[in-house]
This record gives sequence, C-alpha cells and structure tokens, in this order.
Amino acid sequence: MSKELWKGNEAIAEAAVRAGLQAYFGYPITPQTEILEYLSRRMPELGRAFVQAESELGAINMVYGAACTGSRVMSSSSSPGVSLMMEGLSYIAGTEVPAVLVNVMRGGPGLGNIAPAQSDYNQAVHGGGHGDYPRIVLAPASVQEAIDLMGLSFDLAEKYRMICMVILDGSVGQMMEPAEMPEMKPIVDRKFEWATNGAIDRERRILSSIYINPPAEEVANFRLGKRWQEVQANEVRYKEYFLDDAEFVIVGFGTAGRVALSAVRTARSEGIKVGLLRPITVSPYPYEVIDQLAGRVSGFLVTEMNMGQMYDDVRLAVRGRVPVEFYGRTGGVVPFPDEILGEIHRIAAGHWSREADPRVSWQTRMADVISEK
Repeated sequence: MSKELWKGNEAIAEAAVRAGLQAYFGYPITPQTEILEYLSRRMPELGRAFVQAESELGAINMVYGAACTGSRVMSSSSSPGVSLMMEGLSYIAGTEVPAVLVNVMRGGPGLGNIAPAQSDYNQAVHGGGHGDYPRIVLAPASVQEAIDLMGLSFDLAEKYRMICMVILDGSVGQMMEPAEMPEMKPIVDRKFEWATNGAIDRERRILSSIYINPPAEEVANFRLGKRWQEVQANEVRYKEYFLDDAEFVIVGFGTAGRVALSAVRTARSEGIKVGLLRPITVSPYPYEVIDQLAGRVSGFLVTEMNMGQMYDDVRLAVRGRVPVEFYGRTGGVVPFPDEILGEIHRIAAGHWSREADPRVSWQTRMADVISEK
C-alpha cells in the first residue's frame, strides 16, 4: 500500500471507520473537532450512525446504550469534555461492555487553552469515573501509530469487555505526516452472548451496572480485577531505543517521547550512552521492563508535558534502587529536543538531584527559565 499525507485527527477517524466503526457520538471541542467533522461526512456515506449530541454527557451515554448492543462504537473529545464523560464511563465499565474513547489532550486545568498537553495522564490511567475499574489506555506518538492503535483499540475493548482509551496531545492530532491506511474491514455481526441485540427465540438479556447487594458488587469488582490481570499479562506494549548498552534511560510517552528520541540520538552521536523507553500502553504500564532496567542502569529521566504524572509510575517500578529525575513542560508548552539534551548532559556529568522528589528541583530550575520570559 502507498502512503498518503494524513492529518492526525482525520487519520484517527478514517482508521476507526476502516476498523468497523458502526456508530459515533460526539460533541465538538478543540483540538479534536476534526474527528467529529470528518465522521459527520464519512459515516452517513457508508450508511452508518453519526450523531452530534447536545453535550459530552449526552454523547457518552449514547455510546453506553449503543455499546450494549455489541456494536463497535466510539466517541472523542478533549480534556474538559472528557471530564464531563466520567460518570458515563463508569457506567460503561460497570456494565462490562466495550467502548472506545479518544482524548486529544489540551492545556489545563479548567478550560485552559487549546495547546497540546499530556496533563490528562492521571485521569486516564489512575482516575476516571467513580468506583473500582481498570481501563486500557494507548498513547501514540505519530500519525501512523495513531492509525494502527485505532484498530487495536476496538479489538482490545471487545476482547476484554472494557473501555479502551486512546490518548494523544494536540500535536499528534493536528500534525500531518505520510501514513498507510489499513484495508476496510467489513461490518461483522459478532453475536456476543451478552449483547442486547434483539430477544428473538431466546430469553431477553439485561445489562446493568447496578448491584444493590454489596457482596454481589464485590464479586463484580473481583471479576473486573481478574480480567485486568489477563490484560496485564498479555497486552503491555512499548518501544525501545538504544537500551542494549544504555547507562541511563529516558522514559516518555507520546510527543514527549518523540521529542526525547531526537535528543537521545544527538547524545548518542556525542558518545553518551543513553537509551529511551517509550510506553505505548500506559495502562497496563510496562512496570516489569522498568524493573529489569533498574537492575543495570544508573538512573532514569522521565519527561512529560505535564507536572510529573507518569513519573510516579516509573518511581513505583524502580522501587528506590536508582535515581529517577524529571523534566517536563506544562500548560500547553511543548519541549524542544535541546531542552531534553541539556538534561541528558547534566545527568551524564553526574549531577543527579539531591531532593527526595526531583520534581521540586525541576520546578526551581523552570521558575528561573519562565521568569526570564
């Protein structure tokens, strides 16, 4: 297949269509609106369902209802819009039906701005709606990877009967890159034994997230937990760069990981033995990989476009054996490779932070940089 020039948001939309998307429900919000706009034309062309809801609350509850039929359904939004969807996401999780949600993240908190950020990491990976439930979270770093992960997201959601989120920042959503699209998959009636797809010649099925009896709710939570153990054992994904002989390692996801790779390549050309680990599944997180690396490297540098959210996951995996440094930009500011390279030079010279939490010393250094502007 030949490559074509695709914009990230539109590529995500077309990839979802080709993965067999049957119904989309959404509401416009920058910087993801192109997904909705593209599907508003594409879905009716194919005789599939498209609804621009009255709000994000309406959209996610439409997703909930359609997901109960066993159809391939999704929504997309951006940071504050996803916050409005939290109750619906918890209902979807509690009912154990598959659904896909794309979050093209922007600066916050509050309405913030429309610039790219990664500050929804904790919301996606550790937060979400109320209750005990896991979710799969994928983090692409390029347009091609976003295309590839869209097809995977539907497969994983259906396989494990859970929510699969795809999180990317506005940079990936708005950039244009050459990419290959997969072939169009036919719409398939998967005849899930749990789906409410018409009680013809069988007893009707009732799907609900309500468990009035606490012991029954506990059983449901443990069922979700057991299913999550299967996900953790089989679905961890990541990319490695220069780790074979690395003396210390940078960890970054999405755009931050992509920027870090440029810095790592420059450092390698200077003879610095630094590697990069870029998680693709940020949930389940590649804890075991970092655990193994911590046994042979001198330390880690975590880079993110937030105040240090994934940092806690890296530190959890390292378990205090080696230093874990942090460098980030926040509020919609994207780091430059030279910024990461400067941190690489500092660490290569042996200047590790002496703070119990290196995010403190990072904020001190950044305060000087920001005040100069």
